[in-house]
Amino acid sequence: MGVVLASSEATRREREADMAGPEHDGIEPRGVRYEQLGRVGHVVLDRREASNAFDLPAARSLGAALDSVAAAAGRGDIGAVLLVGAGARFCAGGDVRSFVAAEDPSAYLRDLAATLEAEIRRLSELALPVVVAVHGSVAGAGLAFLLNADVVVAARSTRFTMAYPGIGLTPDCGVSYLLPRAVGQQRALDFAMTGRVLSADEAAQWGLVTRVVADETVTREALAVSESLADAAVGALGQAKRLIRSSWETTRAESAADEVETIASAVTSPEAQERIERFVTR
Repeated sequence: MGVVLASSEATRREREADMAGPEHDGIEPRGVRYEQLGRVGHVVLDRREASNAFDLPAARSLGAALDSVAAAAGRGDIGAVLLVGAGARFCAGGDVRSFVAAEDPSAYLRDLAATLEAEIRRLSELALPVVVAVHGSVAGAGLAFLLNADVVVAARSTRFTMAYPGIGLTPDCGVSYLLPRAVGQQRALDFAMTGRVLSADEAAQWGLVTRVVADETVTREALAVSESLADAAVGALGQAKRLIRSSWETTRAESAADEVETIASAVTSPEAQERIERFVTR
């Protein structure tokens, strides 16, 4: 299941060149690209030959794509982000072959895990709604994209697995921190330790995804959600996202105080003033 965006091949190449940035350690970032369609910024995982698994260059190109998202958001060009995977699978996690081939696998994997976690975490920190559309399979670190997104739309045939135990490794990219918060501790332990594969319907029942749709409509429906969010009160949505996500780290009293100050500030914003005026005069 691929992803088709409305831009010419020449424009796509220009955008990829723009977002590539400087080389690091002689390795050019590649594997993730950014496109804008209307008010929605698209982040596309595009290492389809490797099931969109992440090596170090791909992790760095995710950072470059998110830099483009931040720049577009700062200009007010976009109001939501949609993240998708090109090819047959959404994301296979880390690219095992890349760290096996490294001269120092431990050092390489440390760098890859740290880099990828920091970049994926930026999705949860964006002051914009983030929608993820998944299909095919989601494994290992690929789960972190779901856990850092705000709305997850899954094709019905999608399968979800931790994958780490199968190669003798442990969770990374914040999965061990975020997964029990999403599905509960005991389900997270079951999922992490037994090699269990979840269907999309099971993932929805657990709270790992928010919507399950027909395979052939997943990208279209995720885009519709993204466009709806992009046309909403983006500032208010960003603050709601921040309040909910930060509540894990604060006391009830601290969270309540934050809510009070946030809503008091929001009511004077142009965004709120326009909508309040429409509401009271309808």
